[in-house]
Amino acid sequence: MGNGTSRLYSALTKTLNSSAAAQHPEYLVSADPEHLEPIDPKELLEECRAVLHTRPPRYQRDFVDLRTDCPSSHPPIRVMQWNILAQALGEGKDNFVQCPVEALKWEERKCLILEEILAYQPDILCLQEVDHYFDTFQPLLSRLGYQGTFFPKPWSPCLDVEHNNGPDGCALFFLQNRFKLINSTNIRLTAMTLKTNQVAIAQTLECKESGRQFCIAVTHLKARTGWERFRSAQGCDLLQNLQNITQGAKIPLIVCGDFNAEPTEEVYKHFASSSLNLNSAYKLLSPDGQSEPPYTTWKIRISGECRHTLDYIWYSRHALSVTSALDLLTEEQIGPNRLPSFHYPSDHLSLVCDFSFNEGPDQLL
Repeated sequence: MGNGTSRLYSALTKTLNSSAAAQHPEYLVSADPEHLEPIDPKELLEECRAVLHTRPPRYQRDFVDLRTDCPSSHPPIRVMQWNILAQALGEGKDNFVQCPVEALKWEERKCLILEEILAYQPDILCLQEVDHYFDTFQPLLSRLGYQGTFFPKPWSPCLDVEHNNGPDGCALFFLQNRFKLINSTNIRLTAMTLKTNQVAIAQTLECKESGRQFCIAVTHLKARTGWERFRSAQGCDLLQNLQNITQGAKIPLIVCGDFNAEPTEEVYKHFASSSLNLNSAYKLLSPDGQSEPPYTTWKIRISGECRHTLDYIWYSRHALSVTSALDLLTEEQIGPNRLPSFHYPSDHLSLVCDFSFNEGPDQLL
């Protein structure tokens, strides 16, 4: 290895004390990373691929062009939504019976996760089930120019797993050279006035190129069958918070999340009919523009095979347009053993969309 590659390898392999998150709750908003040496994303991607050289190559996914009018005068905003699968849960609780244990080893799986992020180079990155924020994602992504915020679950199930790396939670990253942070809010979601174990982060950003402001939010709602009314209440609470943050829908909004809910659930219907006037971006990939993808997660557990649409990117339909969206992996690409696998590091697929502001005077909602 040359000096540059050796330096990057050191960055990939360096880990912090696993109890960093528990010992330093004041680090929920990351410090200014200017003192850290920048990393070239192409070099880091090459290093990740060098670590993964014995694994099969990642599958190709293509962007679908969804533009219906003239191109915007400003570069699009690329947003990535992804439940990356908490390491403690993948190894200790989720029981992926068809996934080889070797495919879940963190030293390689983290490189698969980074490879996915680096391949699409999002301007904004919304993650769930992050339990390696302090020792992997924050230090590496800050050196790639991102500013990050992490909000852990109050009672993370990761803490029940031996040799865990702290609680999992939501993380939101944005490129500092493209956006200025105006406001940031950590939200602990409530249901029927009771505080719950699920959280959200909402940030108002200003585009440095255009001066336009918008709100970006990330969340992860309660999982499992039987909790539909609970998720519905959490969704209503999040919508109310976002109503306040966007000043009654005056500020355009993008909401990313693992909602743990099929489109038939009440929480989905709440978002689809909200006064915030939201549309689900991935519906635009369907022939009629009205149907969600057939799946965003596909796994095999002891209880059987689970194929569901649970992950969404919602956006203000009158203020923003989706110019392109990343197609999903096909059933053939996913393979008979489903996810995660040596090919793919999570049981959820990443969603990636390019957004542009609708042109026109005061074009909000």
